[in-house]
Amino acid sequence: MLTNAVILLAAKWVGIATVACAVLAILSFVLKWGFRFRLVGVTGFMVVLTVGLFGLGISLYTRVAIPGAVPFVCTYDNGGTRTAIAVPPTITADQLEATLRQAANDLYSPGRFSRGDNKLTVRARTILHPETGVSVPLYLGQVRRSLAQREDENMEIEIYPESLAQLPKPETES
Repeated sequence: MLTNAVILLAAKWVGIATVACAVLAILSFVLKWGFRFRLVGVTGFMVVLTVGLFGLGISLYTRVAIPGAVPFVCTYDNGGTRTAIAVPPTITADQLEATLRQAANDLYSPGRFSRGDNKLTVRARTILHPETGVSVPLYLGQVRRSLAQREDENMEIEIYPESLAQLPKPETES
């Protein structure tokens, strides 16, 4: 699997080859070789490859898969410190905790802006239908994580047990 380190190493070696092509192109102009303009094209292409690999190496990151997390949908994101996700109403407390961790990892971005708050807050909610034609949003929990570091070991996970108690109980087969 290609990781950031491998891509950055490739960018380093392609960069060295680019410098070598540039030196060769300059030498070809000094010595008036016939294929000197072709070397300029090769050098330009090598510059594009080097910049592309470097950009890919610093922007690519792998997603962490948290065991037990259920699929969720991001329903609100202000691009800063607040987001909301929707989870199914059949979720359990353990699945909710794993899903909140997954969402906190997935929604982290170093480009988020923070106006005074240096923590990203992800709130999980579901929709209950107590009667036909009535929908009630129910917040089940939230997680707060650092906006400054990719790996945050001190995530503050808060699960609302009173909200989990309102979820419909799964039907058992008889």
